[in-house]
Amino acid sequence: MPEGHVVHRQARALTQAFKNERVRVTSPQGRFAAGAKVLDRKTFTKAEARGKHLFIGFDNRRWIHIHLGLYGKWQFGKGTEPDDNGLIRLRITSETNFAQLRGPSVCEVITDDEMATAITRIGPDPIHKGADPVRAWDRVHRSAAPIGALLMDQKIFAGVGNIYRAEVLFRHQISPFTHGRVISNKQFDAIWSDLVSLMTLGVKNGRIDTVRAVHLPEVMGREPRVDRHGGEVYVYRREGMKCFVCGAKIKMADMQGRKLYWCAKCQVG
Repeated sequence: MPEGHVVHRQARALTQAFKNERVRVTSPQGRFAAGAKVLDRKTFTKAEARGKHLFIGFDNRRWIHIHLGLYGKWQFGKGTEPDDNGLIRLRITSETNFAQLRGPSVCEVITDDEMATAITRIGPDPIHKGADPVRAWDRVHRSAAPIGALLMDQKIFAGVGNIYRAEVLFRHQISPFTHGRVISNKQFDAIWSDLVSLMTLGVKNGRIDTVRAVHLPEVMGREPRVDRHGGEVYVYRREGMKCFVCGAKIKMADMQGRKLYWCAKCQVG
């Protein structure tokens, strides 16, 4: 499932392609046909992200609410729309651009009020300028759940996924098994600030990079990471490999059904 920076990039791409354009909205697959009819030939106003949720706005005060889930995928292009109509839930086209979506877990038309309600159910998003970290802190410091689980709770940290969870905890030498109520305000502030920086960088570069300059491949004389997610990381998917900082082997365990990566020697806090 894409992490939040990917959804922010998609919102930016959609806005750049269609802002203030009168667009065609269709559903070649048919599953979004009724919703597409409400929005077809309306003016696209903007697209914005909150965590892993995408909201696409139109001038009739309606929005498309999208959550990609595990299988959702956008395709963007210029010129005439592609011939392929198979399994496309949503297609947006203008005279010069197209965007089409396959396989989302959520694709629905909602009103302004419904959008506002949806946003209240989503936690603060470190990438969003209006995010209030106090909302997250209030949940974290009262919780007996491990911080590794709390970081994955989208009602607390919107947009944070498995990679950012593992990496931000490593960068601050915090054990993923530390209870939320044990996390200090100073530690929380460091986590939040780092998520803002790392995830904003992810939006800019289109990949997740978390290693500090001193641990880059060219500095350490090691081979660059080869992984479909791209980017240089400390612990994610590096189980059994040496920690770049202490040399101990990176560990992996299950936490609430997701793979968790950490260095037991570095992350003792």
